[in-house]
Amino acid sequence: MNTNYLLPNKYKTIGWVLFILGILSGVFHFISNFEDDLLVIKVLSIYNNPFIGDPGFFNIIENGILDELTAIAIIVGGLIVGFSKEKVEDEFIYKLRTDSLVWAIIFNYVVLLFTVIFVYDMTFFNVMIFNMFTPLIFFVFRFNFLKHKSESHEE
Repeated sequence: MNTNYLLPNKYKTIGWVLFILGILSGVFHFISNFEDDLLVIKVLSIYNNPFIGDPGFFNIIENGILDELTAIAIIVGGLIVGFSKEKVEDEFIYKLRTDSLVWAIIFNYVVLLFTVIFVYDMTFFNVMIFNMFTPLIFFVFRFNFLKHKSESHEE
């Protein structure tokens, strides 16, 4: 069983902290419509197409970066949690990891297909933002749920 792509187990705690903080921040940001005026800084924009003004490539613009920090925390934390070794990394864990990943991709595209058919306008855009994170979130939660379930049946 080749698991060269997995990180050492010691990173899992850091991953959980980033992942949970990112999800909580994202939910708060979405529910409260919080404007991130506190974290407005100058950033490099590869392409910027403002509502008013000329579009341009490779500009320095001012932007609130709270949503970017939230997305980074979810993605990096989720990847660390999902792809860190377990304390005991055997064939069963490998199968749980693979099955969870396949399940997450299928479930994600079922949600996406449902959304394409039944959701429109800005609500569709909001769902697409969530859809950016759902494969990782579904994978992490499914894998840990199955792992916990199998551990409780062993006792």
